Amino acid sequence: MPTADELRAMMPPARVESTERWIRTEVGGRTVASSTRAMLHVAFGPPLLEDSPQPLLPGYFFPLADVDMETLVPAGEVDGRRWWDLRVDDVEIERAAWAYTDPPVQLAGLAEHLTFRWEVMDKWYEEAEQVFVHARDPRKRVDLLASTRHVQVSLDGLVLANSHAPFLLFETDLPTRYYLPPGDVRTDVLVDSPTATACPYKGVAQYWSLDGAGEVGRDIAWSYRDPIDQQPGLANLVCFFNEKVDMVVDGEPLARPTTPWS
Repeated sequence: MPTADELRAMMPPARVESTERWIRTEVGGRTVASSTRAMLHVAFGPPLLEDSPQPLLPGYFFPLADVDMETLVPAGEVDGRRWWDLRVDDVEIERAAWAYTDPPVQLAGLAEHLTFRWEVMDKWYEEAEQVFVHARDPRKRVDLLASTRHVQVSLDGLVLANSHAPFLLFETDLPTRYYLPPGDVRTDVLVDSPTATACPYKGVAQYWSLDGAGEVGRDIAWSYRDPIDQQPGLANLVCFFNEKVDMVVDGEPLARPTTPWS
């Protein structure tokens, strides 16, 4: 498992840029912010609040003029951030919105803007499409390419997959992922896991564990059974964590990468 310092070194520096996308967010059926002048804030870090497990992820900042300020109640300042509680009818969310008190130079574009904690809002939209987990970064590419490479996957000597028809997924800042047809995977030794994660670029992933392998085999693979419309080719393919299994591609063993999932 990477140390805290190693994890911080893996994260790209925070940046802010304008976007022409129409951005909206809702609570209780009410739109509390809507803007075609939003600022994309790309940043990764630990949770902003002690009682919230959600880490800092990319999000949108709205000009104050595009926010329904009648729904917000000032909630003080902490660590260079101004906070507001959100009240919509009978819904009350503490410290739902925040702004930098004095943005650093590289984030100066966020002055007179505020954002909402993504996870406490009911819905977020980019144009007419609902977006999940966090804002999409236009500089991030997710390319799925059919291949004829020979991919072998094993763990502690047990062969888990053997394919000559993988799909390689190239995603900015992440290791290459090898998505395999189910027929090339030993699904007889895998069991469904209750774990599920969501990705704004791919959809909701359901996980698999290696039967009887304990912690070593927990959540070693995943599938997108119903990926988002932009990635239909991912449907039902199986991908193993490079970080947790032994992979050989065209006869060459791959080193296990160091990532937050190591």
